[in-house]
Amino acid sequence: MTTAVKAATWAVKLWFCSNDELPPGIAATLAANWLDEHERESAEQFLFERDRRQYLVSHVLVRRVLSLECGIPESEAVIWRSSRGRPFLQKPAGGLPRGGRELDFNLSHAGGHNLLGVVRRNRIGVDVERLDRGDQGFASIVQTFAPAEREWVAQARPGRARDVRVLRLWTLKEAYSKARGLGLGLSFDTFSFRLAEDRGVLGFRPPDDDLSGRWRFMELEPVPGVLAAVAVMADEGEELVLELHHGFPWGRSAPRLLTIPQAPSVLRRVS
Repeated sequence: MTTAVKAATWAVKLWFCSNDELPPGIAATLAANWLDEHERESAEQFLFERDRRQYLVSHVLVRRVLSLECGIPESEAVIWRSSRGRPFLQKPAGGLPRGGRELDFNLSHAGGHNLLGVVRRNRIGVDVERLDRGDQGFASIVQTFAPAEREWVAQARPGRARDVRVLRLWTLKEAYSKARGLGLGLSFDTFSFRLAEDRGVLGFRPPDDDLSGRWRFMELEPVPGVLAAVAVMADEGEELVLELHHGFPWGRSAPRLLTIPQAPSVLRRVS
């Protein structure tokens, strides 16, 4: 259900783009003109063309969206990476051309789909996964979860129902860990989620080193068979609106507007 943006809200912007929406020749041309030396070298290291294409589409998507959001030309955006590999936009000394000094973004891609989240304050993490991946690695993924989460997964019927539960938890955990800049360096059994049957986070137990309690979460299925999750920081009482864009952003098409739920209840730690 769409909702109007109120004056007291701030926006979380999300772009969902499949590789098919950017022809290979155009993606290669844009990459040759927009990507920096590090990105071009990384693209050349892929053995398979499908993986190279995924990399090129996702990274030209990042530069295009950042240009639309902050006014820095695609080829001039300086992107640096933390020691754990998380990318950040290097802000000009005088601030961003379109105003403000803050901007955070996060990228995820899987099986020909790309997801990019952008906020103009605080931090964001996103993750996307395809359901048709079979059970590749599902058993090992579940073993990384907290005990209550493993039990919840086991309660579902084997097959698609169980796969959905695994990927719902996995995308949320990835999104949260990426928002914090920790990636897989954060053990996934040190924090946990309690989820609604269909969609939605009912409870969240953060890891011991996160005392903020300021996280909001949202689950999405941007196209059938593709699950996505968003984790974003926000103060208590703030209203967040998600602007969901589909396709490669050649222009500023109207997004779908969704309200991001308030912070879930904090789950008690089991001793």
